Amino acid sequence: MADFALTVIGGGVVGLALAAECAPGHGPLLLLERHAKVGQETSSRNSEVIHAGIYYAEGSLKARLCVEGNALLYRICARHGIPHRRITKIITAARAGEEAELDRLFALGSANGVRLRMLGAQEVAALEPLILTRGGILSPDTGIISAHGLMEYFLHAALAAGATVQTRCTATAIERVPGGYRVTVREESGESTFTSERLINAAGLESDTIASLAGIDVGSASYRLHYSRGCYFALPPRLSTCVSRLVYPVPTHESLGVHAVLDLGGRLRFGPDIEYQEDRTLDYRVDPAKRGAFGASVRRILPHVRDEDLTPDIAGIRPKLQAQGEPPRDFVIREEADRGLPGLYSLIGIDSPGLTASPAIARYVAALL
Repeated sequence: MADFALTVIGGGVVGLALAAECAPGHGPLLLLERHAKVGQETSSRNSEVIHAGIYYAEGSLKARLCVEGNALLYRICARHGIPHRRITKIITAARAGEEAELDRLFALGSANGVRLRMLGAQEVAALEPLILTRGGILSPDTGIISAHGLMEYFLHAALAAGATVQTRCTATAIERVPGGYRVTVREESGESTFTSERLINAAGLESDTIASLAGIDVGSASYRLHYSRGCYFALPPRLSTCVSRLVYPVPTHESLGVHAVLDLGGRLRFGPDIEYQEDRTLDYRVDPAKRGAFGASVRRILPHVRDEDLTPDIAGIRPKLQAQGEPPRDFVIREEADRGLPGLYSLIGIDSPGLTASPAIARYVAALL
């Protein structure tokens, strides 16, 4: 008999949501996290936005799970007192020719089941008088959330359901054995092994590494991840009231663009930019030399912001399945039985909107189990 019925590898927001969802019916459950605390990577280094589901291809996992996750998050937050605000969002067409992209986004978001309202230039200006606009889209269901508050809720729910959470624990080998998998882990005290009937790979930035340990050829499976750094700059408190909601430009091919993000404390940040890395260094420093490029991006939506108003803030790293210049990829969420690995569930390329989708992803995987 295996030591655990189910093991979740990765203690980010998605792994924690999985543990909370699956522990009651699929225990005994073990969650492994390589850092000293859960949620130290992508889950805590992002815009903390509750996305509505506007940008993602109709029928994709990203679209379906984002829309479902949006509704679930608001219910979870209301029921359990997790700090959040349904702050709303405007996507503004700031330049001639961008109106056509607004029409496309409106049609796409509507097809995904998102509540949206098209606004003329005067209507946008009445809501946000300082931004550049030729018209926009209002998303009433976009919000902001305390990512740490959400992760604390998932963690405590998992523990209350009997889950075991092991931090400072890195998986180093995975072997298929009768009745499940043997997992070798490295801890401060040395190496040890345990067995688990089933495994969920929710390892975020290292999910392709975990897939490889299990015997999957990540190249042929198209699971190889590409690290994409995103930096933020902040405005001083005296300028933080220049917008009252989230303001996004029309998106670029590779990202949603540098946007204005208010946090729960009223602080205004701009970001993230996009910079593909050649290596896997977890470097979270923000180079002040980026200020000029950020200033130019910010002035796409807020023309009065000067370079000298911006100060370096946080950085995060996104686990993208698409390489630079390639079209966006959907989440990978699947059992690997067809690769001779029944009971192994891969979650690869869970970038944005992973935070919003986390409770819906957990329900989706629980149904697969």
